[in-house]
Amino acid sequence: MGYIKWAFWITFWVLIVAFFHYTLPQHDVARVSDTYEKRIDFGENSIFWASADTGNDATTVNRDVFFIQTRLTNDTVMVYRNEDTGWGWPPYFKFDTSNLQAEAADLKSAADAPQWVVIKHYGWRNEFMSIFPNAVSVRAVDDPDVRIIPWLNIIILIVFAAIAWAIWVRWRRFREAKIDPVMQDVGDSFADAGDSLSNTGGRVKRWLGTWRR
Repeated sequence: MGYIKWAFWITFWVLIVAFFHYTLPQHDVARVSDTYEKRIDFGENSIFWASADTGNDATTVNRDVFFIQTRLTNDTVMVYRNEDTGWGWPPYFKFDTSNLQAEAADLKSAADAPQWVVIKHYGWRNEFMSIFPNAVSVRAVDDPDVRIIPWLNIIILIVFAAIAWAIWVRWRRFREAKIDPVMQDVGDSFADAGDSLSNTGGRVKRWLGTWRR
């Protein structure tokens, strides 16, 4: 029983961490090398794509998607999709896909004269499943070593930790006040029933012994 409990809580917290890691905004310092548009046929990985741009038909099985091609400061290639989130999840309320694509295209630069930018995004990059992070904003910076403090992430995680702690404390108090006494009474009842059966069994054995004599 203890192993099942630990497996449950480990799985629960792994899912929580994965949820926050995918949803919360992240920042990459990169150089925009190209921007393009590509027709995408959605398949098993459709859950990792946003809905159609605001005002377009969301029921199509394929549509054109903007992409931003970059190189990070360590010269690693990173490709971002550029899709509206609209009023859906995650709640970035992004409606300016076309404007963002124009800004990214204007910030393109070559390796010998790099223009560094900070790309704010959410999501993961998985080449095997063709998953791309979704760019939310892009802005130019002068120094590739610019320091970015994720204040929003810090605030959200602190609030989540406070809520989780409050729920746990209240659950512990409720369990100690309501559940544990009931379970103790049930255990005592079973123990009393066992003692009663044991005593009854002893009396039956003694009664049978008188017949044998």
